[in-house]
Amino acid sequence: MKLNRLGQSELVVPEICLGTMTFGEQNNQQQAFEQLAYALDQNINFWDTAEMYPVPPKPETQGSTETIIGNWIAQNGQRDKLIIATKIAGPQQGGSQIRGRLTRFVESEISAAIDTSLKRLQTDYIDLYQLHWPQRPTPIFGQSSFSNAEAHSTQIITPLEETLSALSKEVKKGRIRHIGLSNETPWGTLKFLHLAQQHGLEKVVSVQNAYSLLNRTYEMGMSEIAHQEGVGLLAYSPLAFGYLTGKYRHGARPEAGRITLFSRFTRYSNAESEWATEQYAQLAEKHGLTLTQLALTFINHQFFVSSTIIGATNMQQLQENIQAFDINLSEEILLEIEAIHKQQPNPAP
Repeated sequence: MKLNRLGQSELVVPEICLGTMTFGEQNNQQQAFEQLAYALDQNINFWDTAEMYPVPPKPETQGSTETIIGNWIAQNGQRDKLIIATKIAGPQQGGSQIRGRLTRFVESEISAAIDTSLKRLQTDYIDLYQLHWPQRPTPIFGQSSFSNAEAHSTQIITPLEETLSALSKEVKKGRIRHIGLSNETPWGTLKFLHLAQQHGLEKVVSVQNAYSLLNRTYEMGMSEIAHQEGVGLLAYSPLAFGYLTGKYRHGARPEAGRITLFSRFTRYSNAESEWATEQYAQLAEKHGLTLTQLALTFINHQFFVSSTIIGATNMQQLQENIQAFDINLSEEILLEIEAIHKQQPNPAP
């Protein structure tokens, strides 16, 4: 298992991070425990969760994912071997059960959220604490541009300096060890970096954004920041909610598939994505690969990726995902990927 330094921090993470947002919804605790144990056996000790999980967010299940991970730690120990990442939910998107969808990234709310996460995780520190999405209006979760709606929003925004100061205090207390962003833009990332330098505050070490064959928008601005400023990408949704496994090809809707179960997930459900997916699937078949292998290995070739977050609902999926990282793509395949991308760039931002 290849290890990468996360940003410019001393934290070293494996190239694979285990995503857990299905724990407590599509996976029960026993199934989750099996995944966690197997991941650790494969030297995948980096686990990502969030106070909002599982997905889709519901009042009756919110926090279950952190609770399951905490129960595993309580039963198995080995906390010192683990790198636990979690997130505080932002406003509007996370369900009314989380601060009435009115989260403000102020000291009191950040402190209370960390309190609750620590209790659920049954630990006294979090290795990487992330802002799940910005408090300010930004183009996220399928939006592709900063539009009139965002520009004219009257939403009250907590100053980023106040947010970073609150997070920095938590680092000094030892309750969190590193700070990360998620679903962030180039402007937001650079602003946090500038404020850290200007005021002697903690520097963000990572950004967790979507990145896949169907969504390479990270390459437009963010990848240069990653290189020049030393901020690692934690690539989420690398298989585009399962579309890049091929299981939804030709209109198929397998019974246990997330798209089948939860109709609200439409980010990757459009004609352009389906066309691109089919082209990538045929390319994979041409070279004796599965679409899953092509999709995950492509991400692993990118210089700005510190770790790829994989998720699975069964052990067969998890094993295939992990094994994909043993594959290298030839220059020929990479050029063919670029040719498809040029014909249909970023159909699912």
